[in-house]
This record gives sequence, structure tokens and C-alpha cells, in this order.
Amino acid sequence: MNYNYRYRIRPSNALEERLAWTVDTCRQVYNHFLHRLNRVDDTSSYSEQKRLPDLKDWWTGLKQVHSKVLQKVVQRLYDNLSTLRGRKEKGYRVGTLNWKGPGEYHSFTYSQSGFELKNTNGRTRLWLSKVGEIPLTFHRDLPDDAEIKTVTVKQEPTGEWFATLGVETPNNPPAKPDELANVVGIDVGILKYTHDTDGTAVESPDLRDERERLERAQRNLSRKEHGSNNWEEQRKTVARRHADLRRKRRDLLHKLSNYYAREYDLVAVEDLDAKGLVELPGNSRNRAGAAWGTFLRMLEYKCEREGTHFVAVEPAGTTKECAACGVSTDKPLWVREHSCPSCGFTADRDWNAAYNILVRGLKQVGTGCPESTPAETALPTGTHSVPAKRVVETGSPTLKERAANAASE
Repeated sequence: MNYNYRYRIRPSNALEERLAWTVDTCRQVYNHFLHRLNRVDDTSSYSEQKRLPDLKDWWTGLKQVHSKVLQKVVQRLYDNLSTLRGRKEKGYRVGTLNWKGPGEYHSFTYSQSGFELKNTNGRTRLWLSKVGEIPLTFHRDLPDDAEIKTVTVKQEPTGEWFATLGVETPNNPPAKPDELANVVGIDVGILKYTHDTDGTAVESPDLRDERERLERAQRNLSRKEHGSNNWEEQRKTVARRHADLRRKRRDLLHKLSNYYAREYDLVAVEDLDAKGLVELPGNSRNRAGAAWGTFLRMLEYKCEREGTHFVAVEPAGTTKECAACGVSTDKPLWVREHSCPSCGFTADRDWNAAYNILVRGLKQVGTGCPESTPAETALPTGTHSVPAKRVVETGSPTLKERAANAASE
């Protein structure tokens, strides 16, 4: 299996200048081959990479950059071109590849060779060919049988440098179970970020303080003279505020997705068009901040890693349909309880949707419906809310413990 491990690197001033020079040189190489792409017919990534040795004869500065790094720059250009073509074939309106100006190109990649992890006097360092040894905050060990395939070095808008190690392990993911003993359906929302069929709801994280700090920093930035030293310092402050907001949100999403992937045999979710939902009028800021698309992507790859069935079902009608009899009933968003006029079944609105999602997921994998009926498993009072702050502070197992404690009561 393939994994990515991201680490903070702490280069000295001299090494930081070297890294910045390498990034800028890669940017210029990218622009050079983009220029050729726009004026020369019948080019390819492979044919353009073969031109690199001759290019070094007159562009002598390229000799100070590892050959694999330059090859990955050319490959990156043609990968971007392939992505544009793919989107155009799907009916999207696309433009052309743009020239990269200073500040628009932030990373470079080693593949196969030119890098090594070293342990010098008990401290881990990352050695990069043509750059040197860089101290590394090695906060997480790599798997014992992992082989490092790639190293990507990137400078974030905050000015911090990170190295992402692409590793490969010989072990295949575990096989997905044929018998589904523990299944769950998940409905995502804004007030309650997730509400599952086990009756556990996780509240959305309260990030109001972080947003206020970000808005205050953005107002201060708008009063600075663009390009001045004060403007650059305030720009980094704004970038740190953005990074803090993103880190806290992703921390919750990682722990939540990790919990569901490890604790269940099947996880059913809605196949949401997150981008389309954000573009709808009204409340788009909260929908964008919820990052539903990111959560579903995390959940999908973690289910694959843990050998858990991941099923994305059609979302239309999951809130309207009654989990007991299937009759559709329109109800405005402010009505938080489902009450069926046909059969009289009542349940929490989000739980009703989660149960419908689970039923659709089980049908999609050919298993059928859950063993227990909605009337046996759900009532409005059966919902156990878990604050997002508690999930972040104590980790995802808290969800299961909370549900178990509530069940014992």
C-alpha cells in the first residue's frame, strides 16, 4: 500500500535560501517547457525530458538541481495538461495552462533517488542531493517495512517548509468482510456534523474565535501598502490564521473518519456534490466550512485501508422518506423531528435520514435491510450528542465509549 507522511523541516538560513532557489529554478524550467508546448507540435513528457541534458549545456544553473527533480517538473506540466483535457472531455469549460510567476510555484519532488533519511546523534535529518542535510521534526515513525519512493518539499504560505514522504509497503489492504456484523449509516449536516444510525451525533466544531482572528488579520492586511515589509509580515499572519483554522477542522475530520473506518464493517454515506452545494444561494459559508467533500474523501481511503465497505448512495429523498414505511413527507429545514403522517413513526430528522442511507447502502452491496426495524432502534430521545471539541481532545474512540455508556443507561 502507498502512504504519505508529512513532516516539518527546519532548514538553516543558508539551506532555506538553497531551497527557495531550487523552487524558483523549477518554476523557470516549468515555464520554459510550457513555452515549447505552446509552439512545438507533437511533444510529450518523455521526449521533453530527453532534452534536459542538452539544456544544461547553456543553462548551467540546472546542474545544481538533481536530475530527477527536473524530470518531475516536466512530468508535472504534462500531468496538468492531461487533467485539463480530462475535464474538457467531461464537458467542463477549461482555459489554458498559465505561466507561473514568482510566488505561484511552491514545491519540487525527488523520485527514486537523491534523498535519504539519516539519524545523526539521535536526531533525524533529511538529506537531499544538491541541497544538503536538513533537520526534520520526526513526530511519527514510518512503518518498519516501508520503502520511501518520493520526497516532495514544499513551502507553505506561512513561510514554513514541509517534506512529504511517499512510502510503499508490501502489505495489501485487508479483505473486506463477506458478512456484515457491524454497519452504520451517516448523515452529515451543519448543526450536527454527523448523525449515525447508532444514535450518536457529533456537533460541528465551534471555530468562531478562529474566524474572528482571521477576519481581524485580513482587515489589518487591507490597510498595509501592498508589497511593503509590513504588508509581507501581515500576509504571513493571515496565512497562519488560515492554517490554524484548517488544522483544527482537519484534525476533527481525520479522527472522525478514522473512527468509522475502524469500528464498522460497512459505512454508508450520501454521494454529495459538495461543490454544487456550496454554490447554492444562502448559507454557503457554513456549507463551505463544513468540508463535507474532504470528510468523504478521507472516509473513503481509510475504509479502503482498513478493509471496510464504503458505499456512497443517491442522496435525493433521504430526509423526506419515512424509515418505517417509505412514505415521503416534505418538511422545512427548521423542523428537526421526523413525524410520519402515514404510519405515525417519529424519530430525529437526521437519524431518519441516516437510516435511509444505511438501507440504500446495504441494498447497493446486495445485503438487504438491517435486522432491526426503525421502531426498535430509534426515538428522538435516543440521540447522544458528542461535542466536536471532545472528539478533538480525546480522539475518536470517545464516540464508541459514549454510545456504549448511553446504551448501558
